[in-house]
Amino acid sequence: MPSVGVQMMMVRDKVAADGMPAVLDRIAALGYTSVEVSQVPTNEANVAALEKGRKDLGVQVAALSVALEKGPTATGDALDTDFEKVVDDCHRLDCSYLRIGMMPVPAMVSKAAVEDFARQCEDASLRLRAEGIQLAYHNHHVDFSRYEGETLFDIVRRLSPSLHFEIDVHWVQRGGKNPVDVLRDFAGQVELVHLKDYRIGTLPASALDLLASGDREGFSRQFAGLVQFAEVGAGTLDFAGIIPTAIESGAEHLLVEQDELYGRDVYDCLADSMAHVRALGY
Repeated sequence: MPSVGVQMMMVRDKVAADGMPAVLDRIAALGYTSVEVSQVPTNEANVAALEKGRKDLGVQVAALSVALEKGPTATGDALDTDFEKVVDDCHRLDCSYLRIGMMPVPAMVSKAAVEDFARQCEDASLRLRAEGIQLAYHNHHVDFSRYEGETLFDIVRRLSPSLHFEIDVHWVQRGGKNPVDVLRDFAGQVELVHLKDYRIGTLPASALDLLASGDREGFSRQFAGLVQFAEVGAGTLDFAGIIPTAIESGAEHLLVEQDELYGRDVYDCLADSMAHVRALGY
């Protein structure tokens, strides 16, 4: 049975305020058994706390986050500058997976740029495999856009055959695909899966004011922006079908993530998501 874990970008503010040990205690108390480290510094204090949490609480480190290169949106560890440190952190934490959280924005704007990124992924993936570590790439909706009939996802998969993938079911849905179909398509290459629900919010009353004032563009923005991130089970995705398909496809870690909380406490959101996962028998 795969672990059910927390994508730590959700608790980054709690880590900054309360420290990693306190956050791991709360996560474990909610029933989570793994974490994916993202948007949290992998300094010595945090790595030591993760190491202790693994031993004392049984909280595995499912994956660490990494970029291929340092850049404006890649401020954490990067393979071009921190390769030895990243490998050492993985070995120290008994972590078998590194994940690229997002394709660099410049790589999205042309087919040639995507192809260059994919070739860099393949080089990095083979280098990491020699260290016993599997590199995975996390999708967003943009990965289903097309150049000459081929999606960004298709291009990356074609040119980086040793790369594996972290399927985020919310972004798959937002990209216009069925998460169950995509999980099946990536069977054998998808040890990491993000459980994130897809919710359509209610139209705010302010939309009526925009219409009344003649601001149809403003109304259209509100109307088109009703898609929300949601606690697992609080949206429209069929997790009763998604989770068993993820497991059948080779998932080792099911990681709860919610990009926005809409004013709720993060631990309350995580508790609700865990309650739904448990209700499904996991």
